[in-house]
Amino acid sequence: MNMNLSSLDRRKFLRGAGVALALPWLETFTSTAQTASNPLPRKRLACFYLPDGVPMPLEKDPSFKEWSWFPHGGRKNFTLTKCMETLEPLRNELTVFSGLSHPAVRHVHGHRNADQFLTGADTGAMDDSYQNSISLDQVFAAHAGEHTRHASLVMSTDGGTGSPRGAHTLSYNAQGRPIPAEHKPKRIFDMLFVKSGPDAARRLALSKSALDDLLEDARSLNRSLSKHDQETLADYLQSVRDTEVKVEKAKRWLNIPMPRMDTDRLKLDITPEDPRNFLRTMYELIYLAFKTDTTRTVTYQLGRENGVGISDYLARAVGFKGTHYLSHETKKPDGYKNFGIYCRFINEELGRFASRLKATPEPGRAGNMLDNTALLFGSASSAFHLSRNYPLLLMGGRNMGFKHGQYLKYGQGNNKHQATAGISSDAGWRGEMNFSELPTANLYLTMLRKLGIEAKSFAGSTKTLSEV
Repeated sequence: MNMNLSSLDRRKFLRGAGVALALPWLETFTSTAQTASNPLPRKRLACFYLPDGVPMPLEKDPSFKEWSWFPHGGRKNFTLTKCMETLEPLRNELTVFSGLSHPAVRHVHGHRNADQFLTGADTGAMDDSYQNSISLDQVFAAHAGEHTRHASLVMSTDGGTGSPRGAHTLSYNAQGRPIPAEHKPKRIFDMLFVKSGPDAARRLALSKSALDDLLEDARSLNRSLSKHDQETLADYLQSVRDTEVKVEKAKRWLNIPMPRMDTDRLKLDITPEDPRNFLRTMYELIYLAFKTDTTRTVTYQLGRENGVGISDYLARAVGFKGTHYLSHETKKPDGYKNFGIYCRFINEELGRFASRLKATPEPGRAGNMLDNTALLFGSASSAFHLSRNYPLLLMGGRNMGFKHGQYLKYGQGNNKHQATAGISSDAGWRGEMNFSELPTANLYLTMLRKLGIEAKSFAGSTKTLSEV
């Protein structure tokens, strides 16, 4: 990419040694006319996927009260369990949903449904032909991508595309083809840099810190900035520096080879803290991408279904040898508690990221970044590997009109036992379900319209959720 870093471009980039770093929005370089032609606030979307379902003990189980993923109580007076209580500080910024699923794949085993989480397509069972459709994020990216350097940022813990019904990505293009996900923090980090010279890659690789070559330009630029912008720039550079350090730490974990058979016999140079650091780093990269307006659309698949890939190591952050097996050992002593501890960790890091957005003023001082960012978090698998009652969270987006502080229950026949979606036995994904649900695409269509897209339908749904 050829980039002419003129004085005008210096408003957007810092230069040094053939490398340019994207800048955050600075009011000093925004005229009244520019603001009118590009009105704020910006609208952003980030979607996250959790594999293997969540703890959903039956009401008769001793773990039901404390370790059910779904809250207890009503629409407004709900109580978050130990699994979810780390999100309590963000209670008024979130909505919990139950009673939603994709009709086309309700009959499919829960481990085969990640592919359609954002598409709603009938991807079929293992012996069926495979066909997907465009994902929610790519519909939005087609709308918002023209305003940013990258139309979307597609991330996962395992990287690539995976395989049909075993996807490593949440994102699918207009033809239903998977978009490869990036999983190496260093590569994602480098996407924030424009290599303006032919020798830039070598210089960046040899540099102790990419920022070292940019600080002189930053000091020069600082003299022409307002006090508010000086503070914004200083905070941003520190964020990039901190992320750079985290990226280096995360590389050690990612370079560990995947186990082939018995993980207990592997002598891996890894600590429980490494997965936590990796997850935080990925969230920090999303934060920087949003803050610099490098993209307004992000997907991050935390892991592949069925315990395949390095993402199964995430549970090591809280003392477990792997993630997937936790969903299979819920009937053992403390089984639901252990599964809940892992989900608590995942919710804690999600909350940390959301809180970071909330604490950051929106460029142009239009509220905070969370007010202008819709965060969708969930899974296409619930308890017992069911493709029903997706555990879903929607956070942020107040400036788009989203209403929060709610626990919304949909469907019929499951009002009394909503936290277990009306399930009366642990028969698994083949069990009978004597209840009905609404299409998840009703939520997605609602989101698209609030994101500014006048879509008439999505994944076959033409209805929206007025409560959202």
